[in-house]
This record gives sequence, structure tokens and C-alpha cells, in this order.
Amino acid sequence: MRLGSRFLALGRRKLSLRARVAVLTAAGVALAVVVVSIAGWWLMHVRLYENLAVQLRTDTDTAARAATPEDALSAMHAVNELPSDWREVADLSPEAARLLEVAGPPPLVVVRFLDTDGIPVSSSAGSTWLGPVTAQAAHIAASGRGDDFADAGQDKTFYRVSTVPREGGAVQVARRVTGIEGTLDDLRVLLTFIGLAGAALAGVVGWGVARAGLRPVHRLTGAVEEVARTQDLDSSIPVDGRDEIARLATAFNRMLTALGASKAAQQQLVQDAGHELRTPLTSLRNNVELLTYAEEQLASGKVLSPDDRARLLRDLGVQAEELTTLTTELVELAADNTDPEPFEPLDMADVVDGAVIRARARWPQIVFAVSTVPAAMNGQPGGLARVVLNLLDNAAKWSPIGGTVYVRLSIVDNCAELTVTDEGPGISEQDRPKVFERFYRATAARSMPGSGLGLAIVAQIVGAHQGTVVAGQAPGRGAQLRVRLPLTGD
Repeated sequence: MRLGSRFLALGRRKLSLRARVAVLTAAGVALAVVVVSIAGWWLMHVRLYENLAVQLRTDTDTAARAATPEDALSAMHAVNELPSDWREVADLSPEAARLLEVAGPPPLVVVRFLDTDGIPVSSSAGSTWLGPVTAQAAHIAASGRGDDFADAGQDKTFYRVSTVPREGGAVQVARRVTGIEGTLDDLRVLLTFIGLAGAALAGVVGWGVARAGLRPVHRLTGAVEEVARTQDLDSSIPVDGRDEIARLATAFNRMLTALGASKAAQQQLVQDAGHELRTPLTSLRNNVELLTYAEEQLASGKVLSPDDRARLLRDLGVQAEELTTLTTELVELAADNTDPEPFEPLDMADVVDGAVIRARARWPQIVFAVSTVPAAMNGQPGGLARVVLNLLDNAAKWSPIGGTVYVRLSIVDNCAELTVTDEGPGISEQDRPKVFERFYRATAARSMPGSGLGLAIVAQIVGAHQGTVVAGQAPGRGAQLRVRLPLTGD
């Protein structure tokens, strides 16, 4: 088994797919031809010998009523049909060749009468070819009951002999089987030739079929190699038909589209991050340079006032905090793209309650009014917690000190609907479709702390959960953000 496995593994490494298909096709056809040939040969063998047995039964019945072997042959209308020269038969044994010289060629039919002791008393020409009387034939002659079929010959079967009782002993009728065996030998050679020719033809046909069938695969392989060489994710593979190859090409085109979108999003993220990082870094560098310059001017008596120095240091702290927040959110945004958190069963109410506890610690001057109901679903616990916390941070940032943020979780149309409402100035109608874009900040928000990524992260995580998020106007004054997430199906 180990040697066979190594041979198959070596064949897989050495042979191309087209060659393997052709070889397997030829092997399958060869196996089928071998099975059919063996079955056909065996069926012919059985039928020929069954017909011979029927003929022998008829002959023995006729011979049992005859007075002499010659009368029996005459009644059976047996005709000797001999080969032109038995000496030309190549596979005769030495004993058979000697018998051929002594007794002459074996006749088509031989009749032999036995007495009750099983001793031949009379026979037709060629009885020497039958050899001695068998014990079974002698028993039939002695008992006068039963019958027997046996092979006879010298070192090789020349006759099939039928023995039946008759008055005063038994009668044996033998018919030559060399013609049957010759026919079966010819058939064996013919079937072998047909099998080899069929296997060879199957190999040629299999090679052609494999070449035609794998042509789309070769085209697809060439197109994939071209994409790998050029790294052109905007290209596509032609799709022809609706078979498995077409499905594979369609799937590959979808993969190219997804990779292209991912690459574009990655490039856009890098560009936006570079742009957004430039402003706080420039401001930070200017403040550091100003403090450094003030230190250098101490010898000349030019110093910053304590208030200016405190203001610069305060600005440095704010700018460092903004950079930290921006960097953290960029890392989270990139991590969601490359290493998504696995989904698991959860209750959205527990996620909301946990996020509210963290928001209250961050915004002690804001009141959070919470109303939740159980909402079982499959989701990313960390991602959904980030969604709720970002919404709460956004609402708290825009709410006045002592204001209230209303958090409501309900079930609507088999979805968990989370609504976060603040008491801030609200979002203008033209800004609502854009607030979930990366780094987008409305005109009114540019003076507020923030990176412009919080709501973009919300939209990305909600989209991964097949949900929706929209921004609207609160019934009174302020903004209202609504998230809908599908619940677990029953």
C-alpha cells in the first residue's frame, strides 16, 4: 500500500492534469473492456459446453438403443470432420503425438460399450484416445443407474464423455472438444486485441476530451497569471456559458472586485489618515518650536508670560490627546478590515448596558436615560460594544453640561433597534448623509474635539452585521441616530 501511494503521488507530480485525465480515461475503458471481455468469453464457454452436454445426452440415448457402436454412429449421423493434418498442431504433447502415430487422428465422435464389469467390449474407431475407463463409469455399468460427464484425453482434454447405463452394462459417447477449445482460444485472442485497441483509442479520445474540456481552465489560468503579473485588480476574466468553469470565472471576478475595493479603501484610508494627521502634527510642532524658541531667548531677557506658557502646554496636551485618539481609531478601523472579530450569540441589551456604564464614567456631567428589552442575536460583542460607545460619546460630546442622552433598545420588524438621542444642536439636513464617511466633519464640528472616524467605525461594524444606521432629527432639539440589527431567526 505504501509503495502504491508513493507511485500515485509521483504520478500526480510528474503528469499534467490533461495527461492524468487521459490516463484515467484509458484505464477506466481498459478495465471495462477487460470485464466485458472476460464475461463474454466465460458466457461463450458456458454456452458451448452446455450445448455439447445436450448433444451428448441425445447421443447416449440413441447409442443405448443401438446394437453396435457402428450402428450408434450411423443413427447419430456422425461425420468425421478432421483437420487436414493433425501433425501440424503445435501444442500436442509427446504422448498425444505418439498416439496420433499409433491410432490415427481422433474422430469427431467415439462410441464405446462396457459390460457390467466396466470392461470395453466393443467400440468405434479412435476409442484409444479415450484412455482407460474411469471408476465412475465402471460403477454405472455395474449398478445400471446414474450418469456421468467427464473429460478424456492424453495429457490434454480431447473429448467430453457421457456415460449412461444400458442392457448388459453401459454405453459411452464421446465428442471431440478441440474445436470448442480452438474457438475459445480464437475468441480470447480477438478479445485481447479488441481490449488493447479499445484502451489505446480511449487514451487518444481521453487526451482529446481532456484538451477540449480543460481549454477553459487553461484560459482561466492564463488570465489569473496575467493578473498576478500585472497586479491589475480592475481587470476581469471573460465569462462564457453557465458551467462550472463559468462559475469559477464569475467567482474570481467577484474576488477581484472585492480585492480592488479593499485596495482602494486601503489607499483612501492612508491618504485620509495622512491628511488628518498633518493638521494636529503641524500644530503640535509649532507649539513645540515656540516653546523651544522661548527657552533659547531666556539669555536675552525675552520670556513668555506664565499665562502664555500655560496655554501652550495646555494646547500640547490637547493635541497629543487628539493624536492618540486618532491613532487608536485608525488602528481599530484597519483591524476591522484585516482581522474581523468572530460572531457569537449575544443579547444586545447586555451590550448596551455595558457600554452605558463606560460612557457614564467618561461623561460624569451627562445624564444617560436607558430603556432596553432583551434582543437575542448573533454578533461581534466587541464590535457592537464599540458601536454603542461611539454613539454615546458622540451624543455626550454635543450635549450641554447636565443634559440628557436618551438610549432606547426595542424590537421592530424582527430587528433590534437602538436609538440614541441627544440635546445638542442637531445635524443639518445636508450633513446627515455624510456623517458616516471617514474623516468627515461638519462645519459646526470642526471646532470640537474628535477625529471624524467614530461614526465611520459605527457604519462599518453595523454593515458587517447586515444592519443599517441613519442620522436624523430628534423630536425636540438635537440629533437622533438609529441603528437596526437583524435578530437571530427562530
